Amino acid sequence: MTIDQQSFATPRAAAGSTVGGQVVVIAVTWNSAAVLPGFLAALPEGMAGLDDWRLVVADNASADDTVAVLRELAPRAEVVQTGRNAGYAAGLNAALAACDPAATRAVLVCNPDVRMRPGCARALVEALDAPQPDGSRTGIAVPVLREEDDALFPSLRREPSVARAFGEAVLGNRRAGRFRRWGEMITDPAAYTRPTRADWAGGALMVLSRSCLDACGPWNESFFLYSEETEYCLRAKDLGYATCLAPEATAVHLGGDSRVSARLWTLLTLNRVRLFRLRHGAAATAAFRAGVLLREGSRALLGRGPSRAAAAALLSPSRLAEKPGP
Repeated sequence: MTIDQQSFATPRAAAGSTVGGQVVVIAVTWNSAAVLPGFLAALPEGMAGLDDWRLVVADNASADDTVAVLRELAPRAEVVQTGRNAGYAAGLNAALAACDPAATRAVLVCNPDVRMRPGCARALVEALDAPQPDGSRTGIAVPVLREEDDALFPSLRREPSVARAFGEAVLGNRRAGRFRRWGEMITDPAAYTRPTRADWAGGALMVLSRSCLDACGPWNESFFLYSEETEYCLRAKDLGYATCLAPEATAVHLGGDSRVSARLWTLLTLNRVRLFRLRHGAAATAAFRAGVLLREGSRALLGRGPSRAAAAALLSPSRLAEKPGP
């Protein structure tokens, strides 16, 4: 059944309940036909309260029925076809290029396996531009993410560091996350009940302010997949734009293949080191790589196949030097 076409142009909200200015929703797809119907079905309620929004989808040469599903269920959505499996950042840049900066108040970037709960986008947009104690402003707002079983997914992160790489290797991500010095993941449940500032956040769903977009420019396409959101948030932080949680905004994330795929887990792991190298010197990068290798190597000894593949890649200088790809 076709979803209401009007929902993908300029939907009308109840009087007195809207936030003015156009919001562009951007999704990047690649063989996403199975998850798109649920994403599109949840979108109108997720955008409730916003008086002007549009959907732009960048498709990275899907081999399934992704584009056909979009044409059928969201015929007024704009589809940008990259013509190749260009990567997540490249897809975002292609979609952003189709937007009119002068008419855009904010951009909502989301995965097609996200299901926004009612009013999610409005809460995110309203959180933008809030002043921070250090003089910066909120340029990136993120929601509380839930798993399919409604369990909290801790999506807030601290900046990668050598100490945190070794802390996670020894203690594990979630246990190390209890300590600011030793963990990258923010695991304290209370942090997800208030407007918490983070160094970066998972990129399944985030809203970017117009001024943040203008300051940061394009997403870094050298990261084919994974770490592109880390790089973008840290770059925004460098330029005075904070990443903050909007606790009133909630969405469900169906999960990712990196948890089970050796290929994707290897790419995720290598890109963590590549990003650290982009921001730090050779000695610090070598120490960070050693911490990541300790983590993956110890888990490989416990029989975790994806970690075995990632550890082998970390031991190969050519793998770290090569351009990331599918």
